[in-house]
Amino acid sequence: MSDTALDITGWTCPAPLRDRPRVVMGHGGGGALSAELVQHLFAPAFGGDVLAQLGDSAAVSLGGVRLAFSTDSYVVRPLFFPGGCIGDLAVNGTVNDLAMSGARAAYLSCGFILEEGVEMSVVARVAEAMGAAARAAGVEVATGDTKVVEAGRGDGIYLNTAGIGIIPDGVDLRPQRVVPGDVVIVSGEIGLHGVAIMSVREGLEFGVDIRSDCADLGGLVRSMLAVTPDLHVLRDPTRGGLAASLNEIAAASGTGVVIQEGRVPVPAAVANACAILGLDPLYVANEGKLVAFVPREHADAVLDAMRAHPLGRHAEVIGEAVDAHPGLVVARTALGGTRVVDLPIGEQLPRIC
Repeated sequence: MSDTALDITGWTCPAPLRDRPRVVMGHGGGGALSAELVQHLFAPAFGGDVLAQLGDSAAVSLGGVRLAFSTDSYVVRPLFFPGGCIGDLAVNGTVNDLAMSGARAAYLSCGFILEEGVEMSVVARVAEAMGAAARAAGVEVATGDTKVVEAGRGDGIYLNTAGIGIIPDGVDLRPQRVVPGDVVIVSGEIGLHGVAIMSVREGLEFGVDIRSDCADLGGLVRSMLAVTPDLHVLRDPTRGGLAASLNEIAAASGTGVVIQEGRVPVPAAVANACAILGLDPLYVANEGKLVAFVPREHADAVLDAMRAHPLGRHAEVIGEAVDAHPGLVVARTALGGTRVVDLPIGEQLPRIC
């Protein structure tokens, strides 16, 4: 850790008490507060069967073609971090949301919200990073918008991206398809993005270079679907981490989930950083990982295909869906005990995407 003392005067609690009359940071954290905001305020206001899917992207039919449609906003602080920046994060994040429906992303929109006074060179770096990430992912930024807010009313740059892609025939990825006996596979080491953001935001040093895992997961998903289109559900564990994704799937499917804590791939640098900061790696955000629920008969072949891909070489089977304790996620510890892995209230590390 650096010799510079931490200034915690501006820190806010990301997991406040519920039933607040005003919006708090925890409402954007991807945990229970976010879920309540969506389910009890936005969903009733908007209605509609498509929105009720509440997936990473919406699966819709248009002109006889099955499409995935997704949108996301990015308010990460700082704008540039080890392993990426807000620009490639915005592209990869939306491409990955589409990939979790099995879709191959085709087109993106991009909205820039700029703060008055931000350097044009910074805007150019972000735009160039977005363009490079889009070309690498095989998508086109087809439309966009720009707004400017007064100085002091933003953090330099906020981004919004939306994307569409085509879902292949025979692919039906949604948590309602999960059944007891499904094998849970995570594509690699977790926690890198959240710890990388915190390290540069607060000036922390952990003795090793921790870089965000920000990456386009489309190719990995296509490798998995090439083995079998009968995957049950995919999620990329961003805000709220692996714990939030597993809880969302368990609740939507009505099954229980049991994971072997010792089999979850946590790199030593992340484990050490989390120990120093008092964080649980299961709740730390990722931007280049996925969790899959796979029928047991296909699990070995899917795992082999994942490990053959550069973004899945550290993939591991970490657990299974079970009949017991429907809607709950339980971790079996190295000491032979069990603990409930609950949905986080807010976010351990706010403003990470």
